[in-house]
Order: sequence, then structure tokens, then C-alpha cells
Amino acid sequence: MKILKSIFTLSILAVIWTACTGGKAQDRSVEDASQAAKSSLMIEKPQLTFGFIKLTDMAPLAIAKELGYFEDEGLFVTIEAQSNWKNVLDRVIDGQLDGSHMLAGQPIAAGAGFGRQAELVTPFSMDLNGNGITVSNEVWSKMKPNVPVKDGKPVHPIKADALAPVIKEYKTAGKPFKMGMVFPVSTHNYEIRYWLAAAGISPGFYTADNIQGQVNADVLLSVTPPPQMPATLEAGTIYGYCVGEPWNQQAVFKGIGVPVTTNYDIWKNNPEKVFVMTKKFVDTYPNTALAVTKALIRAAKWLDTPGNRPQAVGILSMPEYVGADSVVIANSMTGTFEFEKGDKREMPDFNVFFRYHATYPYYSDGVWFLTQMRRWGQIPESKPADWYHQTIKEIYRPDIWKKAADMLVSEGHITSSDIPETDGYKEMTSDFIDGKTYDGKDPIGYINSFSIGNKDESL
Repeated sequence: MKILKSIFTLSILAVIWTACTGGKAQDRSVEDASQAAKSSLMIEKPQLTFGFIKLTDMAPLAIAKELGYFEDEGLFVTIEAQSNWKNVLDRVIDGQLDGSHMLAGQPIAAGAGFGRQAELVTPFSMDLNGNGITVSNEVWSKMKPNVPVKDGKPVHPIKADALAPVIKEYKTAGKPFKMGMVFPVSTHNYEIRYWLAAAGISPGFYTADNIQGQVNADVLLSVTPPPQMPATLEAGTIYGYCVGEPWNQQAVFKGIGVPVTTNYDIWKNNPEKVFVMTKKFVDTYPNTALAVTKALIRAAKWLDTPGNRPQAVGILSMPEYVGADSVVIANSMTGTFEFEKGDKREMPDFNVFFRYHATYPYYSDGVWFLTQMRRWGQIPESKPADWYHQTIKEIYRPDIWKKAADMLVSEGHITSSDIPETDGYKEMTSDFIDGKTYDGKDPIGYINSFSIGNKDESL
């Protein structure tokens, strides 16, 4: 196995070396890059520092840097790993970071009044899908008899109905059933809540007196930073978790847990991370914000160009980025996903960075997060429908994305077909694990459609 891993790693390094030496040199001078940028944008702030968390969906940042797309725009970018999502948020708000890879819910919560408040914006959606829900080996052994089997393998998607008897067993034995997610306003929190509630399991509610969101909970959800998820599971502190890659596959690799579903099955092609800057930064340095968006769009397109993922795996496995074993990262980044050990399945859309207009910041995606904040009590009171739309239009900035994309079309980096024809709202969809229909233009109707969750008045 070690020999195979070494061969795999060496082959990736060879691909990277060939790409770097056969293409654009990475040590171009500041003068060269500045001259290239002068043909399109006058950059107000060329020296930038961006943050990220060690997850594979930070890939557009790493690729934009390593392949020279930032330099093409006259930007000289330092990328720094951050310890947790709160640190990411605080450092962007305080100006210590010029921008960051961030949970989609973070700028939305900051604008909606939950947690630390600030004016944050996103002109770029970083990816679709990319998360999974993993349980401990013990929990899986108890769930498995409840899961249908075909050809000797569990039938997917696995619903939380299979987990419900296990939770009841633990509660009867006096053991609260504990699971982890990465942050109160993370996609992971809303996804695991959605998965549980679709099976009639209450994930709890947030109130002024219970900011942990555990009121009337059948499952106690708590925050654990992504890289610490496998160790926390192994220690028995939690019995399962929802997290991005490579930390589900790491559980399989270490033999300590089993992923039971992915967020692709909870909500097909759901939005995941975003790139965030403060409104002040965007207003003060509009050309810089535009240039950053251009570089990230190019990186996303490169990531979804067939044949490039092995090189991306090699880059992400570098210690300054994700730093996990390349074999673990490759499990999901190259179009497969392993559930129970040995049960590896084709999942070409597990990580989507550019296809399906993934980089466009749709208002309807942002409204969905607002509906979940209201559903679980993070937004404590009913709001009129217009509030949802007005709030998200202050945060999601497709106007910046469109300007950047139009420039990239004129420069020959993307095509006009890569730009969606949209009013900012996707078509309604029922691609959810419970079959519910979501219409981003009707947030109140959507909130009120759930049997478990707060209800809104039609104001």
C-alpha cells in the first residue's frame, strides 16, 4: 500500500512539474504581472492576504495562486490557513484578512443579525456539494440492519429513518445522542438538521436562552472544527458528524467511521462555500474586487476541466493548503466517494466548482440559508417575504460576478455560455431528500411547509 501511495504521489508531482515548467513560470516579476493587469484593470490594492480552512473546497484559492491567475490580474496574494470559522469571520471583519473562503451562511448571518453583525458581501460561490455525514462504526453497525440492500450493498441515499431507532436506543440507555457540525451558520448544520428532520428527528431549536440550538432536541448538535472531526469521533465525544472533505474520507481511511450520505443526496447541487470580502473593501477597491473575482472564476473553470483533478489533488495535499494525504483527497476530488470501507462509488458531481454555473452567487441560494435560520430559530421572529429578498441582495453580488465574467469572455478565458441568463433566482426544485419543493421567490411558503420547524406569518 505504501508503495502504491508513493507511486500515486510521485505521479501527481510529475504532473504538477510538467504543468509548471511547460506553462507559465511561477516566478514572474512583479513588473510583468503589473503590466499584464494594466491592459484591463487599474488595481487599487495589489498586495492581499486571504484566509481559508483546510478543506478541499478551498481549491479555487489554491489554484488561482499556484497557476498564476492572481498574478495575471496584478494581484500578489498570500493565502493563510485559519484555525476555525469564527476566526475567519472575525479576521475579515477586523480587516486582518482582505477576504476569505467562508461558509455561505456566515456573511448572511452577519447581515441578518445573528451572531456578530457586519456588512459582508460575496461576488463568488466557490463550489457545489462536497459534504458528507459520517457515523461511528458502532452506530453504523446498528443502522445497517435498517438500510435496504441491493447486490450486497446498502441502497443510497440512506435516510435518517435508519438512524432513528439507534437514537431511541441510546436515549433509553441514558446516553444523549451527540453529533458534530462545523459552525452554527454552516451549510453542514442546516444539512444535518434537514436530514434528521426529514425522518421526524428533532435536531433542536435556537432561542435567546439556548444559543447551542438544543431546545427540544432528539440529537444534540455541537461545533467541532473540520480537521478535528475524525479524532473527536474516535474519542467517542460525538457519534457522528457533518463535514466537508477530506474529513469524511479520512474516517474511512483510518477505519473509525462510515459516511452514510452526502449533501448531494440531501439537496442535489447545493451551494457550499463562498468567497467573502467586506462591503467597505469592495466599495474602496472595486477594481481589486473585480480582479479577484476574475481570477477565482478562471480557477474554478480549470478545476472542472477534464484531466486537471489529479494535479489539483497534488496541490491541495501540500502542507500549506489542506495537507491531508493525497490518496484521501483523491477519493472525492477525482469523482468517487467511499462509504463503508471498500464500497467506493462513482460520484462525478461530489465536488463541482464551475459546472452548472456553480460560481454564480444566486439570490435564491442565499434565501435558502435565511429560511433555515428562521426555521431553527436563529432568526427569532417572523419576517415579511420582502425582507428575505432585500437582505440577500445586500450580501450576494452577482453584479460584480457578471462584470468579471464579461471581461473573461472578451479575454477568451470563458465563453458566453458560461454566463447564466437569470434574474438571480434559480428555477424551483424538489431535488431534496424529502422531496420538498423549494422556490426561492416564496420563502414564507417554504418555511411553513415543514412539519418540524418554526412557522412564519404571511406578513
